Formats: sequence, C-alpha cells, structure tokens
Amino acid sequence: MVNKWLVTHVIREGCFGPGSLHLLAYDLKGANNATQMKDKIPQASIEPLLDYFDRLLPLNKEEQELVIRKFHSRLFRKRQYVLQEGNVCTQFYFVIRGCLRMYKIDDKGNTHILQFAAENYWINDLGSFHSTKPSALNIDALEDTWVLQISRDDLITLYTEAPIFHRIFRVLIENSFVRLQERLLQNISSTAEERYQSFLENYPHLINHLSQVQIASYLGITPEFLSRLRNKLSKPKS
Repeated sequence: MVNKWLVTHVIREGCFGPGSLHLLAYDLKGANNATQMKDKIPQASIEPLLDYFDRLLPLNKEEQELVIRKFHSRLFRKRQYVLQEGNVCTQFYFVIRGCLRMYKIDDKGNTHILQFAAENYWINDLGSFHSTKPSALNIDALEDTWVLQISRDDLITLYTEAPIFHRIFRVLIENSFVRLQERLLQNISSTAEERYQSFLENYPHLINHLSQVQIASYLGITPEFLSRLRNKLSKPKS
C-alpha cells in the first residue's frame, strides 16, 4: 500500500532525512533534568563524531579542534521534544546514544513517521534549518538520548574555516536523499512484507529501540497487520 501522505509531504515540503498518536504529555521532569554543556566538550564524548567524520574524510588536528568547539552535547529525556511543529529547526543533531524520531501528525490524528535516528545517525528538518522558517514536523526522544548538536551559524563557520566540512555535509545530504528516494520507491512498488524485510535488513540496530506501533507507522501499515506479518515470517517453512 502506498503511503500517500509521505509522498505528498515530501513533494510539497522538500524534506530530506534516513502511526500511533503522539503522547501529548510533555515530560517536565525530563525537561528540567536535561542538560546542555555550553563549554568545550570533553574529548571522550565527541569521539564517536570524530570517528564518523574520519570514515568519510580524515580530519587534521585543527579540523578536529574546530569540531570540538562548535558541537555541543545535550541530553533529551524520553518523550521530550527536540523540535515541535511551528518552531524553527535551529540545530543539526548527531545521536551518540538513544533514539529520536521525526514525524507528522495529520488532521485525523494519525502519526506518520519519516525517520528514526539511533546511534551514529543524523536528524533534523533540513528545510526549516536552512530556510529558518517554521517546521511542519516534530522530533522527539523515544528514550533518554544524548546528541551532539550544531547550530546553523556554527555550521556555516565550519564551512568557512574548513572547506572539508562542506564536502562532508554534502555527502550526508546526498546520502539522505538517496535513502529518501529508495523509501518512496518502496512505498510505490513494494508489498508490506517486502518493506518490512527491507527495514530489518537496513536498520537492524533499530529493532530493540522501537515498539511494534512505531515500526508499523514507519512502514505505513497497521500494528495488527504487522503482528500478522511477523507471525507469518516466524513460522518455519515446510
């Protein structure tokens, strides 16, 4: 079945990135406990990001120091909003530990999940981030999640002071666009079973982070259908 909302939204909004009703209760305790380090990040906490960049294009010492200065560590508690619809997306997030989701709630109250981001994945509303216009999307934490975040101004500084980051983030955006095209093609031409099998193959690291309802929302099927599908696939072939 084609996820018509996803296709329409992507075409209209130009969103890039690798349903149950959203829990509306905001986790005030989590918000009070969430911390953001304003100063230089301890070297140990930024190591996963430096390793990630080095796998794309190796950084020299000065470029690594620039990353340490411009990225800031932040903790989002479970169910805490990272971005709410109507607000401008001001940060680019790299997940160190935990899991975030990006989604849209339609007029009927249905949740359409565009992206999950677990360890070593990036997430943001790219259209809002670059245009500085209000976002039509939400991002929240499915569990306590540590991220490294960078603002739009600091990202521009990276581009200016070290051109290698322009190349790195161009690769990130291109990879996100490829994944988006693949997902749209799956929604148009693949069965629910094929989409689920593809999800298991491409995102095995997400299985332990997500509920059946969340996976079903991402695939554009009902939780009941996903349950029947899992039961079918778990039966040994005769």
